Amino acid sequence: MLQYTYYGHACFLLNDGQHKVLADPFLTGNPMAAIKQEEVACDYILISHAHGDHLGDAPAIAKRTGATIIAIPEVIGVCEEAAPGIKSHGMNLGGSVKLPFGKVRMTLALHSSGVAGGIACGFVIQMGGRTVYFAGDTALFHDMKLIGRKDSIDYALLPIGDNYTMGLEDAVLAAQWLNTGHVIPIHYNPWPVIEQDVERYKEVTEDSTRAVVHIVQPGETIALE
Repeated sequence: MLQYTYYGHACFLLNDGQHKVLADPFLTGNPMAAIKQEEVACDYILISHAHGDHLGDAPAIAKRTGATIIAIPEVIGVCEEAAPGIKSHGMNLGGSVKLPFGKVRMTLALHSSGVAGGIACGFVIQMGGRTVYFAGDTALFHDMKLIGRKDSIDYALLPIGDNYTMGLEDAVLAAQWLNTGHVIPIHYNPWPVIEQDVERYKEVTEDSTRAVVHIVQPGETIALE
């Protein structure tokens, strides 16, 4: 069974019982963080882009745990500068890699990257018999329909905070275009500029799509059934 643990903002952990995949580990300085970076255990770290609230503690966690960072080369470069000798696997948009737990494909995201020459991305993660789409920080874009056609998305992790990413209305359309069965909203509420009414998002999304919306609190773990 695949488990999802939310650590706050856009940071989460996927655990299939044998492997642990951490994403965007912004913990130090995160007012919503449910765990300290010194307490995290993982085998792989996915980084969607190099803004501080996403790259976060990735270099320190990779150095301490021996986890492999998966990101675009420019982001890996930032991590290697901060923590020389860490393990990494560079990718770019449209590429995929088979890993011991399954497969990861890097997808488009419409957002600034936080590093010169870099690009933001999302990930489609096949793990524990489930397909999970982590959109990263992104605006709504029409090719989300293609992501949903290429892979049958079981769970979509979508930013809803607005201002820097999609807001509520666009995140509803994203769920519709992806044709996902489930949505977990992320990237909202640590700061006033991205505060959102997540219950309202759940109501509208479930009224207008086939998706069930799961509101997961920082520190909470749910089974992705």
